[in-house]
Amino acid sequence: MKILSYIALSSILLFSACSVKDYNLLQKNVHNNLVKKVDDKAYAKDAMFEWRISKGDRIEIQTFNQSASSKNGQLTQLLNNGGQKTTMQTHGDEGILIGADGIVNLPLIGSIKLMGLTENEASKLLIKKYKKYLRYPYIHVKILNQKLFVLGEVKKPGIVFVTNGTMSLFEALANRGDLTDYADRTDIKILRGNLRNPEVREINLTDLRAIKYASLILRPNDIVYVTPRASKARTIGYKQELPMWSLINSILSPFVSTAVLYRATK
Repeated sequence: MKILSYIALSSILLFSACSVKDYNLLQKNVHNNLVKKVDDKAYAKDAMFEWRISKGDRIEIQTFNQSASSKNGQLTQLLNNGGQKTTMQTHGDEGILIGADGIVNLPLIGSIKLMGLTENEASKLLIKKYKKYLRYPYIHVKILNQKLFVLGEVKKPGIVFVTNGTMSLFEALANRGDLTDYADRTDIKILRGNLRNPEVREINLTDLRAIKYASLILRPNDIVYVTPRASKARTIGYKQELPMWSLINSILSPFVSTAVLYRATK
């Protein structure tokens, strides 16, 4: 009885000393802006979304002069560069930084505001400006740092760069190596907008009917959070305590064996 009492006491002390880590994020105070169904109008808006140049963006601007003599209108000359393709930029390979005023300084045309424009709108504006100096200008504008974030129960949490303006949820998850075994596939959250008061979309990937009414299209700066299953904390807690249980077992095994033999021979 003493041995059994000691084992019971050791177990109680062990579990009381262990604190179960909370792996869940974003579980409280999200219901005010929680979206589970997206109507056709909102979905169409997501599908047609184009990112607009914003403060802190870095952009690449390529400026060519189109040859009028060529039958195919070949791009034969780059502004101030003797026909060789290059990129005008002020920060090495990182492109031109858009400051708080949204203005960039370019050769010939000087200061021009690009903030608030899409890539296509910025290209058209620059073509218009450069027509004062070039007969057949061709301008290509590209936003370099469009990205979103995938966190939680994915195999490689981190940043996903967006090259086409938008990205589907499945593309983002595949980019990060898919979900882990601990992922709760019924509760994937997408945070969008002002981080002080974001819109939170909740996606259930196990229910085709729920997916039908959700929007799986992601925008730059979205945060995808894959929540863990409730069993994760318990499972990891058990694994962390296995060495302690093995130690207790190795210490108590001789005493238990002795007690059993003693009772058998009594």
